[in-house]
Amino acid sequence: MGRAPTSLQPGRRRALKTLLALGAGTLAGTAAYGYGWARHQVRVDRVDLPIAGWPAELDGLRLALLTDIHCSATVDPRDIAGAVARASAERPDLVILGGDYVTWSDRAHMDDAAELLSAARGPLGAFAVLGNHDDDRHMPAALTRRSIEVLRDARTSLRVRGHRLDLVGIRYWTRGAADIGALLDQEVPATVLLAHDPRRLTEAADLGIPAVLSGHTHGGQVVVPGLGAPAARRFPVVAGLARRNRTTLYVSRGIGTVYVPIRLNCPPEVSILTLRTAAPAPR
Repeated sequence: MGRAPTSLQPGRRRALKTLLALGAGTLAGTAAYGYGWARHQVRVDRVDLPIAGWPAELDGLRLALLTDIHCSATVDPRDIAGAVARASAERPDLVILGGDYVTWSDRAHMDDAAELLSAARGPLGAFAVLGNHDDDRHMPAALTRRSIEVLRDARTSLRVRGHRLDLVGIRYWTRGAADIGALLDQEVPATVLLAHDPRRLTEAADLGIPAVLSGHTHGGQVVVPGLGAPAARRFPVVAGLARRNRTTLYVSRGIGTVYVPIRLNCPPEVSILTLRTAAPAPR
């Protein structure tokens, strides 16, 4: 017969209880910090995007990218208004809205989200795509009523400095290269794909689209030191710049939160992107 398990000595039991209490206290403190402070600290990230084949005439064009607003009972409208104000203060040439304006297609917050975002303006206008949390009827209608052009599997052309700039916006569920390719004018080198999901980098690179702007990942929202962002590992890049072939992708961390109203090591972001003509690759 085996020996009966021995109980922990009183000193060891006290040490174990102390360690558990410290661990629980650390977790509680971290969650409180992420909820009460970190998720409200909106940061302006100014980034140069080097784009292969980008026309020299459009070098220096500045875009404000606001995405993943998630206007809801758990996202403070003051944070959204503050982010919009900071974007406008940067005086971008145009504003891009990258989707997920509410959570779970909640109609109660759609007009609020659209109204808050309508204050973001550039001389070339404001353009939006839809995310997986946006419905295909009421949210685009709320944005359109406020003179924000919603691109739902559509292309729009702008005349900038005497040069044509194409913005191509796709729905979250539009994923096939053939469907995206049908929206392109291959004769226009200055084309930017607006795709809520950064996984569309694959199709964009195959199609030779110069630039893609995305959100969706929230930058992981909770980034654990040493582990990274567990919630966003299935994406080609969680936040910031990525390149594939001749295609440049930028992924914003977004402004709001989803599932849990916490951010850790992942501040909300207003993205100010300056589009640059990439230097030719060395021979």
